[in-house]
Amino acid sequence: MWGRRPFFHALLIAFCSAQASPAAEPVGQAVLIKTEVTGQAGPIAVNTSVHRDERIRTSPSGLGQFLFRDGTKLAVGWGSSVVIDKYVFDDTQSVRKLTIKAAKGTFRWVSGNSKSSAYQILTPAGTIGVRGTAFDFYVGPDGTTAVVLLNGAASFCGPGGCRQLQQRCDCVVAKPNGDMTPARRVDPSVLDTLGNLRALPFLSGNQRLAGGIGMLGGCNMASVMPERKDRTRPPPAVAPAPQRQDPPQRQAEPQKERPNKPDKPHHDRPHHDKPHHDRPHYDKPHHNKPDRPDKHEGHGRHDDDGKPGNHGLDHREHGRHHDGDRDHKNDRNHDRNRDFKRGR
Repeated sequence: MWGRRPFFHALLIAFCSAQASPAAEPVGQAVLIKTEVTGQAGPIAVNTSVHRDERIRTSPSGLGQFLFRDGTKLAVGWGSSVVIDKYVFDDTQSVRKLTIKAAKGTFRWVSGNSKSSAYQILTPAGTIGVRGTAFDFYVGPDGTTAVVLLNGAASFCGPGGCRQLQQRCDCVVAKPNGDMTPARRVDPSVLDTLGNLRALPFLSGNQRLAGGIGMLGGCNMASVMPERKDRTRPPPAVAPAPQRQDPPQRQAEPQKERPNKPDKPHHDRPHHDKPHHDRPHYDKPHHNKPDRPDKHEGHGRHDDDGKPGNHGLDHREHGRHHDGDRDHKNDRNHDRNRDFKRGR
């Protein structure tokens, strides 16, 4: 019984030592994350550290950009999986060894401050040798690998030999069985060869990178715009029906003040505003002219003293004549009736 104590004591010490051991060494951090990117500890956010031996995965629409301690830049496009396999850092702000294993997906690599011999990228079809280089590469589900040079120089070596990429936009496609195309200038037909129109999104422009790493590219691939399966395609824009527009109106000018004009006479105004026929005849100028003959006898007649004549009296005199005529007729009728009675 007592002999078991040293055994359990040693086991406890080993367990505590394992708990106290430092975590995996951080080798860089994320500088750009879009959609969903995950690491060993879960989702990766901007400024999250990445560590040696950590596997980084992106969703079908994910994108991650990472900056390593020596200045190396790595972009991981949609649907990708990569492991930071080896990372040996020294005190001169460079690495003695940096190896990554690309299992599948699409990537962009830009070398940092370390020697070219320190970098190594492993794919199912072969190894990419880095020489102060920037390049894109793609690994398909079956291991088929394509490398497109953007700057510097690179090599690809597999079971079928090695190919040197020395000119910008040189491309090599290799298969795990050793089949490999000669280095030639890339064009959109490489996507048909790879069987995936989404194989090189950084060159075609389907995924945008930030910073200086995003300034690289081109190679006449920008016109390739494959349909994004991870997104619903927006409906085509419908031009709105032309709306009826009124003729352009002249800008309203400030109205000038018009001088006040006297109001025109109106029939609704009081009669005293306008000469009227109801006024006495002597208000009219023509009655004052002594040489103008009277239009009607008995009207507008003047007395001998020069005062206006009273034509009302003339009317009464005229009425008296009519009354005399009526009396005369009545007398004659009366005489006739009297003579008729006498004759009977």
